[in-house]
Amino acid sequence: MFYTTTYSSPIGLLTLASDGESLVGLWVEGQKYHGNTILKTMVERDDLKIFTQVKEWLKSYFAGGNPTITHIPLAPLGTVFRQRILGILTEIPYGQLTTYGEIAKRVAIEMGRE
Repeated sequence: MFYTTTYSSPIGLLTLASDGESLVGLWVEGQKYHGNTILKTMVERDDLKIFTQVKEWLKSYFAGGNPTITHIPLAPLGTVFRQRILGILTEIPYGQLTTYGEIAKRVAIEMGRE
């Protein structure tokens, strides 16, 4: 079973999804593929520990803090390729930018397809 809650952020309403232990998805309201990786019914539930952790992290992030993501259990749903891309995104240092091209080069190297 999957659970959901929302968080009002400076960039819009965010939907958080969990399997009860880990964060499995996060979407911005109105984005094209909102919730598309979860094929099961999601039950609204605000009292999960994971949601409290994620909301505190988001609060710190949007306040200009430099929160680490290592203490939040992440279990993104999707293909191995998609999970690798999401893993790379968590490695981008706070306040720094990267491009799709740089991520693609890194994945190509890891896959032996330079």
